[in-house]
Amino acid sequence: MTDSAPRVSDHTVEQIVGRLLQLGVLIAALVVLAGGMLLLAQHGGAPASFSVFHGEPDGLRSIAGILRGVGAMQSQAIVQLGLLLLIATPVARVAFTLVAFVLQRDRTYVAVTALVLALLLYGLVFGHA
Repeated sequence: MTDSAPRVSDHTVEQIVGRLLQLGVLIAALVVLAGGMLLLAQHGGAPASFSVFHGEPDGLRSIAGILRGVGAMQSQAIVQLGLLLLIATPVARVAFTLVAFVLQRDRTYVAVTALVLALLLYGLVFGHA
């Protein structure tokens, strides 16, 4: 019995994963750079106060809040989006390799990768408590 489904070679997966990581980091860096430049343009002349730490506003602590801020061209939200993209890059890598292992029909790696992806997503969703 022959397998009619195309199999993805390890080399192809490695090449795609490498390109995915490169593009993810590059896009994240460009978004952070754009947000940083806008932040400097808008608030570059404001005096710095290092005596008290101020975290991000509540509106920038969720994905929905970040996206609303980006829509309103808020520089801090754009920087946060870049950081979010940077965090999402290795998660996307794990998700892609899960798909590749499914296509390769490698049950062991599918199980391990699915577990890793589930732990990553759980940590991202519930880990900020």
